[in-house]
Amino acid sequence: MNFKSTLVLAAMVSTAALMSSCSTMSSGGAGLAAYHAYDRPTTLPTNPNNVRVKVSISKQRTYVMEGSKILLAMPVCVGAPGSSTPTGSFSIISKDAKYRANSHGYAYKGNQVQKTMLSKRPAGWSFKGTPMPYWCEFKTDYGFHTGWVKHSPASHGCIRMHENLAPKFFKLVKIGTPVSIAYSQPEDATYGNIPLPPDAGPLPDYAGSMYVGDGYFTQHKTPVYQ
Repeated sequence: MNFKSTLVLAAMVSTAALMSSCSTMSSGGAGLAAYHAYDRPTTLPTNPNNVRVKVSISKQRTYVMEGSKILLAMPVCVGAPGSSTPTGSFSIISKDAKYRANSHGYAYKGNQVQKTMLSKRPAGWSFKGTPMPYWCEFKTDYGFHTGWVKHSPASHGCIRMHENLAPKFFKLVKIGTPVSIAYSQPEDATYGNIPLPPDAGPLPDYAGSMYVGDGYFTQHKTPVYQ
């Protein structure tokens, strides 16, 4: 989600880890290199009007489909206990490839950068909202966006996508694309056991300059479609 609500913002302040993802790549050993290399085959639809999205909370998987055909099956990171991802039937209501949050993000002054709420920005410091690349909102304040994909639920309710898959998802969906979010999906049995990227939890975060600048919006491979 874009974390506008007071409850979510309070949770964010007390949470050390934040989503991340996008062209200058950070060093961090084999784990981060493997994370950067991760990708999933993706097929463009014949008729974009027939595309629909199905999310399995229990498996942390998202399936983009055209009829019964899988266009993209990808791992995602859903809401942690206490900030769960909403379930039900929705549709994509807005898209913004370079979306930034309004009330939380990064204060900066010279070479100094610190994560903070806008309301707590140090006097004399500039501020930029948290980048949430390839934002696809499906419910007010909740959306799909690039973020660190962990192997257990860890978001504040949004659906985090891997940096290399977020631009693909963004291309596959449009305003009005149906989104079904449930504890499980029938596709779990056949497509749920896809290879996963390394768990992002132990990986190092990017430098604050990545988030203050535009680097986070381009930290992904050039998308390739089948």
